[in-house]
Amino acid sequence: MKRTIIQDLINWKQSQDRKPLILLGARQVGKTYILKQFGKQEYENVAYINCDNNALVQNLFAEDYNMERIILSIGAITGENIKKNKTLIIFDEIQELPKGLSALKYFCEDAPDYHVAVAGSLLGITLHYGESFPVGKVNILNLYPMNFEEFLLAKGKNQLYNILTEKQWEVIKGLQSQFIQLLREYYFVGGMPEAVLKFTQTNDAVSVRQIQKDILSAYEKDISKHAPKDTVVRINQVWNSIPSQLAKENKKFIYGVIKKGARAKEYELAVQWLIDAGLVYKVNRVRKPTMPLKVYEDIAAFKLYLLDTGLLGAMSDIPAELLLLPNAMKESKGDYTENFISSQLHTVKDIVINYYSKENSTLEIDFVIQKNADIYPIEVKSEANVQSKSLKTLIKDNPNLKGVRASMLDYKEQENITNVPLYALKIYFN
Repeated sequence: MKRTIIQDLINWKQSQDRKPLILLGARQVGKTYILKQFGKQEYENVAYINCDNNALVQNLFAEDYNMERIILSIGAITGENIKKNKTLIIFDEIQELPKGLSALKYFCEDAPDYHVAVAGSLLGITLHYGESFPVGKVNILNLYPMNFEEFLLAKGKNQLYNILTEKQWEVIKGLQSQFIQLLREYYFVGGMPEAVLKFTQTNDAVSVRQIQKDILSAYEKDISKHAPKDTVVRINQVWNSIPSQLAKENKKFIYGVIKKGARAKEYELAVQWLIDAGLVYKVNRVRKPTMPLKVYEDIAAFKLYLLDTGLLGAMSDIPAELLLLPNAMKESKGDYTENFISSQLHTVKDIVINYYSKENSTLEIDFVIQKNADIYPIEVKSEANVQSKSLKTLIKDNPNLKGVRASMLDYKEQENITNVPLYALKIYFN
């Protein structure tokens, strides 16, 4: 399946300032697959090493960081002839390899002509709590679940993909029903590559849901196995509370939803663990929708979104038909749609994502993003009913803002607010 990150990987390969690459992402978003595909497509050969429970490589960096010895050893272990600038060396699950991350510094300094890429299912946690990070000696890319555009490609809808990514709004308008049906399918399937592949091969909702359940089970096992023992219970409590958190009218994360009397200091590490593992996205509140947003962040108020809509559906046990059929789901449609928008926005490069609420007021804007020198407040509506005063009120008070309303309506530019179809919001900001 085609992933758009391939172009970023090609840019990395061709960069004159190329350094060893760290590919970050949650378990089962396709890191290993994409690195192997990239190597097969762009290099003469690939030297792949899985570091998880691999006795052959446990002492690879234990003795020293002599690059000549290390390159020779990699060639012997993989059976590949390691060539400068022509071989891609892949270390998978590198967090399991003693001194593995530290070794990247020496690849950068002493062997810059060798192309090295590393990945790991919990690498984000290792970077925060593990061995010394090779600051300034690596490049970093993030891989997320497949977004809606990649889902179109996986479905073989190449023409629809081109029309959407080229922002042909009048043509998109004429194809609205097709896009909406595909969006509903994406709501159910989500972007985990294994689930998408099964859906495109079989069109079997039962099999897709089982894959999603298996992925959730693997995440829970990761928590039990890798999280600090004194934090495991709290991490699971935070994780299992997310559907309930999002179902609230005010989707701000409330510790009391986890259990009565719960406090921030008890659960802050648990929340951070889930963020570092790539399983949730944290969106902080801003007190003012003003440039730069970071200055006005209220770190005590935030929302947590699941990394994937398909997994949210599986976690919430939402029947497939409620997601696939129009107007079938009433109660949870708003929070589900908001989670979809979060997952799509997080794949957009170079933006800052927050939400806004006004003190002592019911006024709240689902998302406020900063892109370049512009601030965009975004109001999310699950269907075509877009009646709401919040966005209009905010724009009236802040006429410099570029308001965006995401819904099932067609693209339309108004005086201060642009209506963008839900399925096109990510493309709008590209």
